[in-house]
Amino acid sequence: MRRISSGNIGIDQGNTSLFSHFEAGESMWTGKGPREIRKRIDFDERFRTPPNVHLSLALIDLDAETNPRADLAAEHVDERGFEAVFRTWADTRVARIRVSWLAIGAVSSDGDWDVT
Repeated sequence: MRRISSGNIGIDQGNTSLFSHFEAGESMWTGKGPREIRKRIDFDERFRTPPNVHLSLALIDLDAETNPRADLAAEHVDERGFEAVFRTWADTRVARIRVSWLAIGAVSSDGDWDVT
């Protein structure tokens, strides 16, 4: 469990399209084997420390002829943002993905002292 000692907790959230590969015939739709898409997402305001980030699939458009294989993760989380990462493998064909995200963490306040 992560404990936030600050009395100031910030919550940021959003919704973003990671890719749409169907129209252009790109790798998630036409490729085979391990494939990966990364997208940097920036928070509206900076957190004091890297927040906890939760991702969920808001939309997944898959080919009906192949098995659905998907891995969704938040990586490289820092005070300013994170990378949303979608992976698939084998013969899975993915037309498009949209993710929703939620970040919760400590934020600074006007009364905080920065003693260095």
